[in-house]
Amino acid sequence: MAKKDKKSGKSGSSGKGAAVAAATKAGRAKKASKHPDSKAAKATALAPVSFSDALRVREGFILAECDPGSTPAFDGDKAAGQEALAARAGEIGEFQERLYAESKMDGQRSLLLIVQGMDTSGKGGIMRHVVGEMDPQGVRYTSFKAPSAEERSHPFLWRIRNALPHPGQVGVFDRSQYEDVLVVRVHDLVLRSTWSRRYAQINAFEEKVVADGTTVVKVMMHISTDEQKARLARRLKRPDKQWKYNPGDVDERMFWPQYQEAYQAVLDRTSTDAAPWYVVPADRKWYARLAVQSLVLEHLEAMDPQWPAVDYDVAEEQQRLRAT
Repeated sequence: MAKKDKKSGKSGSSGKGAAVAAATKAGRAKKASKHPDSKAAKATALAPVSFSDALRVREGFILAECDPGSTPAFDGDKAAGQEALAARAGEIGEFQERLYAESKMDGQRSLLLIVQGMDTSGKGGIMRHVVGEMDPQGVRYTSFKAPSAEERSHPFLWRIRNALPHPGQVGVFDRSQYEDVLVVRVHDLVLRSTWSRRYAQINAFEEKVVADGTTVVKVMMHISTDEQKARLARRLKRPDKQWKYNPGDVDERMFWPQYQEAYQAVLDRTSTDAAPWYVVPADRKWYARLAVQSLVLEHLEAMDPQWPAVDYDVAEEQQRLRAT
């Protein structure tokens, strides 16, 4: 980790330079292969180690020991992080187009990004700065609120199953099935025997989703209670942000320890080989956006969707077109 200035808390220029240099060097090796006529997108690796490796929840992970202000897998400061975020912004769109094109020739693959976190943890920023770089036509976005009367009449996974991405799509869940082992547990909305069964049900459900061709990326935005308080205070102070303030957020702060316990249980019981969890420190918004962008890109790179082969003679069609 780069040495930090005691007053500002920011990394020095040597940290930024090292981060950018490492990004440039490693980026050349990781650049996704593209059709020569496709729009060029800068491929820049963002750190000497992958975000997937640095942020993955493994056995023995303790949420309380994860510093929400840390920047795993990235040694640069805010300016370097924003530069790195911009460097690969266009690449997500191209990967998505390749995934979509692949599905037009019977490809069955998709990607699902699940974003969980306490209020003000930055989920909206992820939607704007990461998901917003994709073509809306190829994104299936769902924001899960309190279930409706119809949804409550079905098993809890019913509405989740209905929102899964179709082949070629990138699905995005703003909150998810995990509300049914978080909120319901903290507020005793269902019996303990009911929510305790749901961990295994979720695991089985996600295993089936992955087996059917969907890559699942589960992200927990890990914010500190002090940073949440500061963000809520800023909302109240600024007239252009007051509309985002919800008095219920303060009520939920009273249950902070219970939520942390519930999240720890989620990470312990549902971070599987098929669908592992990634905990993203979220006190620094720039880092959280960079980390989620990197997680999505690393998984898309591993999927490596291909432009499909066409079922017509390209040369013949070029000749026919010239004749018109």
